[in-house]
Amino acid sequence: MDHRGPEFAELGQECLAGMKRIFQTEGDVIIYPGSGTGAWEAALVNTLSPGDHVLMYETGHFAALWSGMAGRLGLKVALIEGDWRHGVDAAAIGARLAADDAHEIKAVCVVHNETSTGVTSNIAAVRKAIDAAGHPALLMVDTISSLASIDYRHDEWGVDVTIGGSQKGLMLPPGLGFNAVGPKAWKAAESSTMPRSYWDWSEMRGPNKQGYFPYTPATNLLYGLREALKMLLDEEGLDNVFARHRRLAEATRRAVRGWGLGILCANEDEYSGSLTAVVMPEGHDADALRTVIMDRFDMSLGTGLSKVAGKVFRIGHLGDFNELMLMGALAGVEMGLSIAGVPHEPRGVSGAMEFLAERRNDL
Repeated sequence: MDHRGPEFAELGQECLAGMKRIFQTEGDVIIYPGSGTGAWEAALVNTLSPGDHVLMYETGHFAALWSGMAGRLGLKVALIEGDWRHGVDAAAIGARLAADDAHEIKAVCVVHNETSTGVTSNIAAVRKAIDAAGHPALLMVDTISSLASIDYRHDEWGVDVTIGGSQKGLMLPPGLGFNAVGPKAWKAAESSTMPRSYWDWSEMRGPNKQGYFPYTPATNLLYGLREALKMLLDEEGLDNVFARHRRLAEATRRAVRGWGLGILCANEDEYSGSLTAVVMPEGHDADALRTVIMDRFDMSLGTGLSKVAGKVFRIGHLGDFNELMLMGALAGVEMGLSIAGVPHEPRGVSGAMEFLAERRNDL
C-alpha cells in the first residue's frame, strides 16, 4: 500500500481512533515504528529539559531500566527503591512531592504493571497523592504489559503521558510504540529543550490528523493493529477482555497455590491480570526448570530478571489467550516440576480447572 495514498489514510485514522479507545482518552495518541523502550524515550524527551529532576519508583526490572534511561538522557533521577513484591507506594510519592517546595521535580514516572514481578500499581492513587501535595509534576505511566489486558484509564486517572507497546495485550509482534498525550504534556513540550528528532511529537501531530505519518510507517503492523482493535473493541469488548484476563490470572494463581509454591506479588490487591511470577523453593533454580520445560515440551516461560534471576519463573496469561491454552501451559509446568525434581504438590492443574469450570462467566 502507498503510505501517502488515500487507502492508507483510512487505515491510519482507524488505528489512531481505536487506540484512543484502548487508552480511554479523548486526547492524542502517537504511534511510532519502534519498541516500548523508544516510547519511554519519547515521553521523556518531549516534555523535559536537560538537568530536570524526575521522581521514579523502582517496582522491578523495567522500572529500573526506565530510570537508567532517564539518567543517561541527562535528567536528575530520584529513585524510590521498592522490594519488587509490592507496587508503587503513593504515600511515599506524595511525601517526596510535599517536601519539594521549589517544585524542582518535573515528572513522576511509574510502571502500571511491572512485567518482571507480576505486580500492578494503583495509578489513581498516585494521581491523588500528586494532587494532595499541590505539586505540578507531570505523571507518566508505562502500560507496556497492561494495556488492553488490565483496566487502564488515561483521562479519568489524570495521566499526562502513557506509554504502550504492541507486543503484549494488543496481540501483535514487537514494533509499535505508543504515547497517549494529555494537554498538560503538550504544554510542557512547548518549553522542553531536550534534543529530539525522530521522537518529536510535534512532527507527528499534523500528518496524523489526516491519518498519515511524517516518515515511513510500519504498514504491516498497522494492518495487524486494525484487526486487533476490531477483536478487542468490537468483537469481545474491553470490559470482557479485562474480565477474561482476571479469570485466567486467578486460575493461574490457584494452580500455583495447588503446587504449594509462592507468588512473588505479596499484596492480593496488586495481583496482575497479565502475568504471574512464581517463586521457586529454596535451593532450586528457576532457569533449570525453564530449560527442562523448554526441552521436553517446547514451551517458553518467562525468566527471573536481575534481582530475582533464578528465583522466579513467569507465566504469561495475556493477549490472544483462553482457558484451553492456559490449561496446556499449566500442565506443562506441572509435568516440568515433576521431571526437574522440584518439590511440589500435583494439584495445580486440577485446582485451576475446577475454578475455571465454576467461574466461566464470572470475574
